[in-house]
Amino acid sequence: MTQSLKIDRDKTAVVIMDFQQRIIANNASEPENVVKQAASVLAGARKAGIPVIYVIHRGGALTEYAPDVELHEGVPPAQGEMVITKTRPGPFSTTNLDVALRELGRDTIVIMGVSTSGCVLSCTRWAVDVNYKFIVVSDACSDGDTEVHRVLTEKIYPRFGTVVNAEELLNAI
Repeated sequence: MTQSLKIDRDKTAVVIMDFQQRIIANNASEPENVVKQAASVLAGARKAGIPVIYVIHRGGALTEYAPDVELHEGVPPAQGEMVITKTRPGPFSTTNLDVALRELGRDTIVIMGVSTSGCVLSCTRWAVDVNYKFIVVSDACSDGDTEVHRVLTEKIYPRFGTVVNAEELLNAI
């Protein structure tokens, strides 16, 4: 049930999750690259008029404020972009993400996140359950375990959605 790589700009939103300094430092296998790839996707989406929604984690070890729970400086939100705060690994269960996407008229989400086995996995599973199509940008996601990242992006996610790299996504939009 893999969707083709055809992007309807009027039905798509980018969801960037957990690109916070501490999460990237502790859970990204290639921190500089994942930030670079995510930044390129953000720039392309903004240029194409595709809305971007940030989801930040403020639960568990990130409940208390510290400077390193802020978003990474390489992927700052643009003026007016939505920033949603979650308290659990997945972006849907403790937030209004579903309502926000439906209000925007979006049925397809482009997913970027740290980590592939945490927020990205939770997001893809929930998205399928509530009838969103999804596109995971594999090199704009990262995990502390590179083998887990590989298995998810090469074997699991393609069963339910589309997996591309940043360049492929940018070419499609």
